[in-house]
Amino acid sequence: MTSELKKTPLYQNYVDSGAKIVEFGGWAMPVQFSSIKEEHNAVRYEIGLFDVSHMGEIEIQGNDAKSFVQYILSNDTNNLTDSKALYTALCNEEGGIIDDLVTYKLADDDYLLVVNAANTDKDFKWIEKHVKSFEVEVKNVSEQYGQLALQGPKARDLMQKLVDIDISEMGMFEFKKDVQLFNKNVILSQSGYTGEDGFEIYCDANDTVAIWEGLLEYDVTPCGLGARDTLRLEAGLPLHGQDLTESITPYEGGIAFAAKPLIDDDFIGKSVLKDQKENGSSRRTVGLELLDKGIARTGYEVLDIDGNQIGEVTSGTKSPSSDKSIALAIINRDAFEMGRELLVQVRKRQVKAKIVKKNQIEK
Repeated sequence: MTSELKKTPLYQNYVDSGAKIVEFGGWAMPVQFSSIKEEHNAVRYEIGLFDVSHMGEIEIQGNDAKSFVQYILSNDTNNLTDSKALYTALCNEEGGIIDDLVTYKLADDDYLLVVNAANTDKDFKWIEKHVKSFEVEVKNVSEQYGQLALQGPKARDLMQKLVDIDISEMGMFEFKKDVQLFNKNVILSQSGYTGEDGFEIYCDANDTVAIWEGLLEYDVTPCGLGARDTLRLEAGLPLHGQDLTESITPYEGGIAFAAKPLIDDDFIGKSVLKDQKENGSSRRTVGLELLDKGIARTGYEVLDIDGNQIGEVTSGTKSPSSDKSIALAIINRDAFEMGRELLVQVRKRQVKAKIVKKNQIEK
């Protein structure tokens, strides 16, 4: 299996530690080091460390970098600074989400797009296709970067001890360049995918192992994809390929804040998104809690209480924090009412569920 898959610089560390390795988006990645529940709880209550070096990095440089980035992305990138990143979407002409990503402005003519691993090649080709008359150069620089995520309520205190700058007031998606961590130069971003405080560390690929091993010298738990999925689902954070797809728009997928169709600048998919902002979309994403025994899996039908299909589950799991069966689902907009009871077709059974808030973190 692993000989045909891409490997991050930490692959041998997975093997040496006895992690369970699986295929994910064309990569050999650890699904767990100890147990998903143990790793999940480490992030919720202490500190966990993830290798996310499989994520893609696409660099856009040139005189027209600012206008080009705005043209291909759905959020308003005009207010980006060299210390504030932005969550946004790469949309097609119908407003469907090709990918959700984070954009960093490294300089006036230099932007870094951090994209989902499985979408890197697709995103790169899409972006290249739309360069046209823009004076920019687009590069896939993914192999140059390692990326780690230090997450949890105690992550900030630990990171503050390890860097020589003040990070106490860093807010979500604020970042600092040229930070020294274990004598390695990194970009330190206050961001993550867990619903907890924490930081994402962008480093030279060759420095990934040293930083990983340095962080694990402290009271930090290495975590795999299993815990990453349960953590993000409890926090109501969508996953591209399940909750976000090329047939789901930001308004339907629950990331309306990542679309700004009323700005003056044109961008791909703007007309569709403008219509949905002004008139509403036909579907919306909701949180579900199952009231009966069972787990709602991706693709399971969501029905009204009379048995009529009104949508489908996009992600589901058993919450390690609450021990409840939770899910995200996309349903007809007119079927939405907070607390409404619905049915989920779990194999041959119809299981009762109710609509709840998407962020279901409980401590």
